[in-house]
Amino acid sequence: MRILLVGAGGVGSAITRIAARRSFFDHMIVADYDLARAEAAVAALGGAETRFSAVRLDASDRAAVTAYLTEERCDVLLNATDPRFVMPLFEAALAAGTHYLDMAMSLSSPHPARPYEECGTKLGDAQFERAAAWEASGRLALVGVGVEPGLSDVFARYAAEELFDEIDEIGVRDGANLTVDGYDFAPSFSIWTTVEECLNPPVIWEKERGWYTTAPFSEPEVFDFPEGIGPLECVNVEHEEVLLIPRWVEARRVTFKYGLGNEFIETLKTLHKLGLDRTRKVTLPDGTEVSPRDVVAACLPDPATLGDRMHGKTCAGTWVKGVKDGRPREVYLYHVVDNQWSMAEYGSQAVVWQTAINPVVALELVAGGVWSGSGVLGAEAFDPRPYLDLLTAYGSPWGIRE
Repeated sequence: MRILLVGAGGVGSAITRIAARRSFFDHMIVADYDLARAEAAVAALGGAETRFSAVRLDASDRAAVTAYLTEERCDVLLNATDPRFVMPLFEAALAAGTHYLDMAMSLSSPHPARPYEECGTKLGDAQFERAAAWEASGRLALVGVGVEPGLSDVFARYAAEELFDEIDEIGVRDGANLTVDGYDFAPSFSIWTTVEECLNPPVIWEKERGWYTTAPFSEPEVFDFPEGIGPLECVNVEHEEVLLIPRWVEARRVTFKYGLGNEFIETLKTLHKLGLDRTRKVTLPDGTEVSPRDVVAACLPDPATLGDRMHGKTCAGTWVKGVKDGRPREVYLYHVVDNQWSMAEYGSQAVVWQTAINPVVALELVAGGVWSGSGVLGAEAFDPRPYLDLLTAYGSPWGIRE
């Protein structure tokens, strides 16, 4: 397998460090708009690792990416960029006749008149509209296969197959007790993506109603996270799982809630009030055009560089409530990463490493033919057991709490 990895930021660099320990692929080309960043990701692996190379590519240039995939005879494009570049890369892979994987799906837009009641354009809609073309190509677009979405969706499918006869609710719950020395506000993941998902109208799915929206940060609840993280207030946030899970897993309700914390929520609300969450460019007095959200991102530290200042753990998981053998049952399937461990073992901070391991696991299953298919599919469309077994074999076991 020849892989084109587009994006050499925190997650992309973590992907190279994880993949370097596996033998399922022949070569991985690390591409980034900033060639120095791609070269640094490769150099960090050491001179003995010859299966990696670096190249400059503009993720927004569909034609250039298509040509490169063809010239280099790549089997798959792995997208580790932010969601703005999903569609050009997704279309480039289709045009080149390669498989495609991403960790975040095409962007949404709110309903113009009723944003907190009805869906407008949903996450992933643009990709699912192209499902027939992908099926006709015989190639697989495996979408939303990071940790959330991704592993959380695998957990949902596993629960439906092995733990429940009927499911009332599937609720993805994400929380952490991470702190960063020296910063009052330092997000552990891309602030561009975080603003996008937290300030957009959250989506909920119900069997009798379908998909609908609610206000940001709605329906707060306290969820007790495992392995010492403890209770955190979680709120509704827009996320791909709610758009993916109901397509393949039978449940009466699907939600996503994130343990953001009051300080983080108030900061996001302030950015929104000031218009600093906008992506449309504004013109400065000197004529320079800038995107307010890009300015915010540039003013904050790069999350990939914070690992040596971070302490604590991050948890991603799927809470499921339903019936098994005629009796009520409630479980939480989860994956916890300790930042001290991920830094010592891989040199990557916990949040980006937890995101990065999942597409590598998925790629190995695709390379071995364990997961196969054509069209636009989520992780919950496949057998979950091989995935969970391989995740454990990678040295990162998952857990379950009744």
